[in-house]
Amino acid sequence: MTKVPDIQFFTESGSVEAVNGRIGAGTEPRLAHVMQRLVEHLHAFIKDVGLTQEEWEAAIGFLTRTGQMCDGNRQEFILLSDVLGVSMLVDAINNRRPVGATENTVLGPFHVDGAPEYPMGANITKDGGTETCLFEGRVTDLDGNPLEGVRIDVWSDNEDGFYDVQQPGQQPEHNNRGVFVTGPDGHYRFRGIKPVSYPIPADGPVGQLLERLRRHPWRPAHMHFIVSCDGFETVVTHTFVAGDDYLTSDAVFGVKDTLIAPFELVEGGETKWRSTFDFVLNRRVKG
Repeated sequence: MTKVPDIQFFTESGSVEAVNGRIGAGTEPRLAHVMQRLVEHLHAFIKDVGLTQEEWEAAIGFLTRTGQMCDGNRQEFILLSDVLGVSMLVDAINNRRPVGATENTVLGPFHVDGAPEYPMGANITKDGGTETCLFEGRVTDLDGNPLEGVRIDVWSDNEDGFYDVQQPGQQPEHNNRGVFVTGPDGHYRFRGIKPVSYPIPADGPVGQLLERLRRHPWRPAHMHFIVSCDGFETVVTHTFVAGDDYLTSDAVFGVKDTLIAPFELVEGGETKWRSTFDFVLNRRVKG
């Protein structure tokens, strides 16, 4: 009788070993490690919940519709990653910093390269607005030394909750966007509007998933910042409006308590509100 070669056939109990056993010896080590662990966790999940054929088909259909929603202006898979907390988890793992350094949060889909650079104190709002706000603060290192030459790239929605790129032709180009560079004192100062909360796109499969999970699609009001300086880690973050209704239920889990900023009413000033927030940068490790 011919002896059957010792091959790992697929069985329910040996599913992980069967799949991972097909990974070739020449596979790049990091890819092999990631895929092996993915198979282990994925198969364990399926066995844990006892996934039915109907649920498997529904999942395939959901992922198919998610891909079909993607185009040059919309990335439904990133939105899915956001609402599952995956985007924030990846960001946290890759941006661990010492206590006292300003924390990161998600970039968001509405950043635009090439925003105009303005002198300190300039107004970035081009479509008016009644809830005007002065944003100011300092940028320092962990020892409290002011940092000169820091590039501060800022952007926000308008008072209707839309970014300029969401309403081309309706909002002026680069509305509520600008770049500022700090001087020797490390201070920054610019005028805009007090941001408002807004919903993430909820007209696709991710929105349907949120609805079935009885979750809302809203993000709390925030101002975006990218703070960069030679020799220091770049901070990609928001400052959130203290007291916003959605701080503890942000649809994409972007809020950190250290990023909640005061927004104070100003009597008799050129703006109605003032928000003060200091950024603390961590030196980049030379390697």
